[in-house]
Parts: sequence; structure tokens; C-alpha cells
Amino acid sequence: MVADAAVARWESMVDALTPVLGQRGVAALYRRTLNVAGRAHPCLLLAHEDTEPIRFDQLRKALRKQPADQAAAATDASIQTFHELLNNLIGIPLTQRLLGGLWSPIYSGSPVQDRSK
Repeated sequence: MVADAAVARWESMVDALTPVLGQRGVAALYRRTLNVAGRAHPCLLLAHEDTEPIRFDQLRKALRKQPADQAAAATDASIQTFHELLNNLIGIPLTQRLLGGLWSPIYSGSPVQDRSK
């Protein structure tokens, strides 16, 4: 199921980033991600949580209400947006070191290569 795969990926990313950014930092970045990616995928706006650490209950619920293809597109958009925001915050090398392949889209294939090098 798309929602469960999405939440599992988010949980892995949060686990990798919490030691560096803290629960509040990760939660703030996640909320910003939902706001930005939610412009193209409104279901993500319903996934907002005020809890720290983020539990992803609202994300799971919002994605389960969507057709599988829309849930998959929203998931990939949110992961891509999160990665871009994190790159801007801490830089590409540190993002790659912390997340490795965890940030890559789940459904749309391999991540876009960074062309800034």
C-alpha cells in the first residue's frame, strides 16, 4: 500500500536526521515540505501534524484517501521537496551523507542527478 510505504520512508529519513537537526528541526522541515508540495498535491496539506516527533498519522490517513497513482505522485513530490529544502538548509554533500538513497523517489524511478557539480 502506498501510504504504508510512504510512512516507512519518512520514518527512515526522520531517524537519520533527528540526531543532526533535532525533533523540532525535522518537524519544521517536514511541515514546510507539506506546505510547498501541497500546492501541487493538496492531499499533503491534510497531513499537517503539530506533534514532535512527527508520527505521520495524518499523512497515512491523507494518502489512504487518494487513488494509488495520486498517492504515489504526492509521496514522490513530498520526498523530492524535502530533499530540496534540506539541500538548501545544510548543503548537498551533508544531505547525501545523511540520507544516502533514502530520499530518492519511491515510485517515479531514480532521483534526478545534481547538475551543479
